[in-house]
Amino acid sequence: MSVKVEQLDVIRRFLAIAPSVLRHRPPLVSEVKRTFESVQDRMVSKQLAEMPTTALKQATANRVRFKSLSEARCHTVDDVLRAGSARLGQVNGISETTARQLFAAAQRLRQAVKDDLRFRIDLDRSDTLVTRLLTTLFLLRQYDRVLEGRGRDLQAALDLLRPLAAISKEVTQLSIVGGSDPTNFLMQIRETVSDLEGSGLLQLLTQVSPGQGHAPGADRVWDDFERDSAGYYTVLGQIVELDLGEDAAAGNLPAEIVAAVHAQPLDEVLLEGKVSLRGYQSFGARYALVQRRTLLGDEMGLGKTVQAIAVMAHLSGGGAKHHLVVCPASVLVNWTSEVRRHSALEAFLVHGSDRDRTWRTWQRRGGVAVTTFGTLPVLPAPPAQLPLIVVDEAHYLKNPQTQRARALLPLVDRAERALFLTGTPLENRLGEFQQLVTYLQPEAARRLAQIDGLASARRYREELAPVYLRRNQEDVLQELPDLVVTPEWSSFTAHQMPGYRMAVAARNFMRMRRVAIVDHPGHSEKLARLQEITNDAAANGRKVIVFSYFRDVLEEVAEVLGERVVGPLTGSVPATKRQAIIDEFGRAGADAVLLSQITAGGTGMNMQAGSVVIICEPQVKPSLESQAIARAHRMGQLRGVQVHRLLTTDSVDQRMVELLEEKQRLFDEYARGSEVAASSAEAVDVSEKKLAAEVIDLEMERLAVSRAEQLAAEREDEEDN
Repeated sequence: MSVKVEQLDVIRRFLAIAPSVLRHRPPLVSEVKRTFESVQDRMVSKQLAEMPTTALKQATANRVRFKSLSEARCHTVDDVLRAGSARLGQVNGISETTARQLFAAAQRLRQAVKDDLRFRIDLDRSDTLVTRLLTTLFLLRQYDRVLEGRGRDLQAALDLLRPLAAISKEVTQLSIVGGSDPTNFLMQIRETVSDLEGSGLLQLLTQVSPGQGHAPGADRVWDDFERDSAGYYTVLGQIVELDLGEDAAAGNLPAEIVAAVHAQPLDEVLLEGKVSLRGYQSFGARYALVQRRTLLGDEMGLGKTVQAIAVMAHLSGGGAKHHLVVCPASVLVNWTSEVRRHSALEAFLVHGSDRDRTWRTWQRRGGVAVTTFGTLPVLPAPPAQLPLIVVDEAHYLKNPQTQRARALLPLVDRAERALFLTGTPLENRLGEFQQLVTYLQPEAARRLAQIDGLASARRYREELAPVYLRRNQEDVLQELPDLVVTPEWSSFTAHQMPGYRMAVAARNFMRMRRVAIVDHPGHSEKLARLQEITNDAAANGRKVIVFSYFRDVLEEVAEVLGERVVGPLTGSVPATKRQAIIDEFGRAGADAVLLSQITAGGTGMNMQAGSVVIICEPQVKPSLESQAIARAHRMGQLRGVQVHRLLTTDSVDQRMVELLEEKQRLFDEYARGSEVAASSAEAVDVSEKKLAAEVIDLEMERLAVSRAEQLAAEREDEEDN
């Protein structure tokens, strides 16, 4: 047995990079610390540069002539720190002793500002210092992904192969004679080499090796940060001290509950690195595990779904087999998509004609079954052991006499754990909350019934703490950029499918894009989800902007939302009147919804009174969406902006998203070298005619549309026009 030339080449390449890779993480961590401190110092200096020197008056017992400081061009606390005590002592009217006291007071104020600072990265790609910080975090995240769980094996391979480093390049075959067991030694070498090649580890090591991998471009780093900012903050928080508001993350719960939650481990193995839980999300999942039967009431946009998935992943890691999610039809597809996206758990969509078969498959294999309030009553009995039941939009159960409640509540009673989700604030529906608490923890509900929730709000919350956890965006997202984009997947209903099939057969691209809302709007899952989002936003005091390319889509939205609507802004509204509509939206109540054609409101308008944006369908030109979002997400916006993209699965929407994402990927891969292209959202826009043809062809193939259907649809389409 011997090691051949090809294997020797692998050994040489491995020995050339492995030692430096194993030593590479500490320098990256040190660079993160240094750059973070520089960014933090700059943020502190910026705040101090806005503080006048009079802020130091109390600390200096009024012994300073601030007019003299101004005359010496020392106007702010930052100026005082830059000047130093020696230069301050030279200012007319300020003694050396007072100068030292003044400088010491400024230093104390600087430390106080630093202690109170909430670190946050603004989305400014021109900021070279922040770009350097993000680039180092990018490399560190890449390094950790490559070496996750492999550090010990990598070191063992290095120890095994290091004695071969002295072998000259002229050697083409290695045989070992002598030693205690040369055959076994050669076998270990060949197995190690085979593993390095077969697993792709050697190639991955090259990517993270200092000096060998290519440094990522700034745009690539910023794009990655915007896709997963939580992951960046998670890694940063493991290296430096970040004040992310731990009390707020814990929902200001009593200390004994917080301590129990902190002591609860969270098994994230089945999340498989697909999601980086923020601190408050990890706390929420562990709270649900500790308290067992709870109501998670986080504000919309904080990831209640992800927290529920984390609970399922933890329980599954401990051997729990079956988890059940019950939700409105409008978020059914979204739930299955999120389970698959964020975990290794198998998701089953239990709805429609094959619901019984899917239900039985779930019972046999285990995983996450997702069904609707309407479907649950007609399903066979669930498994005897139900480790967790999750109820989304739990306020649907406010009346225990409804059919949905009668079908669901026995399952809630039987389940080992129950997690209710709702984004509606407690204060808005006190009676409903007490009813929900009754389902979860009857004893807590009895205690609550004896308290006047309005008159004794503090005591009411204390009694509610074992069952209810709520965090607001302003409390826990201060470390994040103020833009969160969420895809909202739904399905065509049975009423809508014939119309969609006909639109595909007629090759009517525009009609295909509108079916999910304008055909049988009373049965539209998209419209139902839009109503839920706008209701949640209103409950949280957030105004909404709804964008669509199509006027008839906006008409249907206006029909279901009624008097809350402002607008619509369309291409027929004169430019002189558009600002009046925007001003009206600014003056309107907190539940106001502005409707706008994306081509009319997508450019040149400031809509920052709205902090929730709904886009009714994907756009052919991604730049249209970017421009529309930028009307709300811009300088001066005081709240985090939530963007909800309404999408229909197995439809024109899904095909457009897939095709545009692929074009974006190719653009990222091949065109990033062009600074002009990289700086323009229009660079990835595509021909509408070409995209429409691709999408229609894909949908015709998927639906197996016959020639006869095409001819009939084309005739009907001509008659309609």
